[in-house]
Amino acid sequence: MTSTEVTTESEDSGPSGYGAARLRLLQEKARSGPPRRAALASLTDDWLTALFATATEQTGVRGAALVAVGGYGRGELSPRSDLDLVLLHDGRADAGAIASLADRIWYPVWDLGLALDHSVRTPGEARKTAADDLKVQLGLLDARSVAGDLGLVAAMRTTVLADWRNQAPKRLPALDELCRERAERQGELQFLLEPDLKEARGGLRDATALRAVAASWVADAPREGLTEARRILLDARDALHLTTGRATDRLALQEQDQVATALGLLDADALLRQVYEAARTVSYATDVTWREVNRVLRARSVRPRLRAMLGGGRTAATERTPLAEGVVEADGEVVLARTARPERDAVLVLRAAAAAAQSELPISRHVVRRLAAAARPLPVPWPAEAREELVTLLGAGEATIPVWEALEAEGLITRLLPDWERVHCRPQRNPVHTWTVDRHLVEAAVRASSLTRRVGRPDLLLVAALLHDIGKGWPGDHSAAGEVIARDVAARIGFDQHDVGVVATLVRHHLLLVETATRRDLDDPATVRSVATAVGSASTLELLHALTEADALATGPAAWSTWRASLVADLVKRVAAVLAGEATADPESVAPSAEQERLAIEALRTGEPVLALHTQAETPYEDGEPEPIGVELLIALPDRPGVLPAAAGVLALHRLTVRAADLRAVELPTELGECADVLVLSWRVAAEYGSLPQAARLRADLVRALDGSLDIRARLAEREAAYPRRRGVKAPPPRVTVAAAGSRLATVIEVRAQDAPGLLHRIGRALEQSAVRVRSAHVSTLGANAVDAFYVTGTDGEPLSDARATELAREVERALG
Repeated sequence: MTSTEVTTESEDSGPSGYGAARLRLLQEKARSGPPRRAALASLTDDWLTALFATATEQTGVRGAALVAVGGYGRGELSPRSDLDLVLLHDGRADAGAIASLADRIWYPVWDLGLALDHSVRTPGEARKTAADDLKVQLGLLDARSVAGDLGLVAAMRTTVLADWRNQAPKRLPALDELCRERAERQGELQFLLEPDLKEARGGLRDATALRAVAASWVADAPREGLTEARRILLDARDALHLTTGRATDRLALQEQDQVATALGLLDADALLRQVYEAARTVSYATDVTWREVNRVLRARSVRPRLRAMLGGGRTAATERTPLAEGVVEADGEVVLARTARPERDAVLVLRAAAAAAQSELPISRHVVRRLAAAARPLPVPWPAEAREELVTLLGAGEATIPVWEALEAEGLITRLLPDWERVHCRPQRNPVHTWTVDRHLVEAAVRASSLTRRVGRPDLLLVAALLHDIGKGWPGDHSAAGEVIARDVAARIGFDQHDVGVVATLVRHHLLLVETATRRDLDDPATVRSVATAVGSASTLELLHALTEADALATGPAAWSTWRASLVADLVKRVAAVLAGEATADPESVAPSAEQERLAIEALRTGEPVLALHTQAETPYEDGEPEPIGVELLIALPDRPGVLPAAAGVLALHRLTVRAADLRAVELPTELGECADVLVLSWRVAAEYGSLPQAARLRADLVRALDGSLDIRARLAEREAAYPRRRGVKAPPPRVTVAAAGSRLATVIEVRAQDAPGLLHRIGRALEQSAVRVRSAHVSTLGANAVDAFYVTGTDGEPLSDARATELAREVERALG
């Protein structure tokens, strides 16, 4: 060999040779992403192998190996990544020789200016350190031999993996806690304007934790999209390293355009959107995986005790508790009933989601995937049940978020609401905003759910909150663009023309109150009149006030304050005064239908309840089969005390959910020439789950409830004790008020509360016990919210005094509290 050849070989295996080759590789435009990371790892392997060979020859050490761990062990070397190395030895060489061997490897790395995380251990020491330090153990799970004794490395890997699997019941909860603590410190990558690609929740650390969980054999992460998500995050980190020339993982604002260019993306927004989507995939996989880990570990801890209790026989079957039609709870998750048919039940997606959110339960990933694959599309416009379930989902508060994310992960949200795609993962560069556009909209609905007792139409409030920024991402004023989209979406989900107009108005003017209150002179009558003209009605003003607050609270801590709230409230008060002349119709003036009158005559003739049932159906699907949405139940009977609580109680006993109800007194002449009142109750009901009861059974139970032989209250209490309802969402407290100028003939008591089995029965009992007469009642169930109005008089048939009306409202509120 010539001296020239020796010099070249020496330079190639030394720091300068490796450094030059490394620089050439990183400057190659044609090679990036996984191929470049793999090539960089391979180049580094070759260099370190040469260093190790020279060092072992010079020191005479045998029974040693150089091991890559962590990211280097996985072959994920970014341009400025640390080199994580362990010098493993069998313990037979003396300490001086091992130290000399280590120096001959570490110093060339340091000379090149590379960051190095290093250690020197025997297999026994590595095992003991891993047992004491979770982070060390995680790094060793990715151990890969670079040079030296392969058998030594293989034995250590086998031991470490065995320990990891054996210690999983203790180690996995510790890893879960470690991930949670890091998420608390670093925040969620998918929402941060300057995210840490590695440390933030949904970043590379979490992706690595999922590999560790899979290695434990306790649970496996959802694989769909996870590899691609990791690639996107690693590619972004590579570009960030090359752009800044630093070992940084934080994607700072001033560097985002350069990183986007390096990745061939349009701009910084396109970069963030891509990163957010990847982080969302990792975050969702993390949630699903840790839920499965906890379920498995919980089952493992219970199973031995259960076997002992059962005498070593078979374990008990998992209990399945009905939540809604086709939806049950099993093992702490929402799953489909065995009889559920997604391919025939288009509303099942929303029904399952609403049940999960209301019960504060996760919805099974397997269920979401099955629904995504098999559920038939909803007709347009949606059937009433679908709209109601959407409103129920939106009204569940914080519990809405994980369920919404589960649906979004499988593409179900954009299938239900195609316009959602444009706001999906869209960043907001205004530092006041905490969330991406889509998450901000969901957060606004969450905030609005706590304000539903302030408005007469909570369903319109929740839908408007979800849609108020839907115009972002379109050219021009997002409020104007959003109005057009909201009008289309509201019609799509089945609102009537009037309600579509209200939702569109709310979206168009969602910034009107706060901008006017903080930027205009409220003492100028023209200012107040302009707002009144834009809003149009007192009911819309009420909704807009609540939407304004929900929007601000969902934006971030800087967007709402006591000062802003007081200014907006002052403006609302002034506008309400302008709108106070708005005419109100008296519902008692509405004449009964022909069928209601016929039933009333029959009830007066027989002196007993008369019932009629009519199944209601929506527009047929393409196959010609209409979808039933419930039953219209008409009841007529001579006026007497206790009718409302008795009828409502019977429906609750038969697990019938009241979606809407109307009670009115119809005055009819008797055979003696006098007049008698007959109560006519018109209900729209649906079974919570299972089939509808027969009309004859309902009538028999109603007769028994009225004559006192059926104790409704006791039966409902027995059922509640036998089948206790699981803890669900914490709803806002009930609110009972006296409606100002509600009617000339009666006092109007308004009740706004969370819908629940027996709610109407309890309201009816409270009114009966307060010795007032219910002239008429108008009940609406909007999602999970009940909005009811009761027209009452004293025993003399006159409206109540102001003091008595206020006292009655308090009595009813206490009864519901």
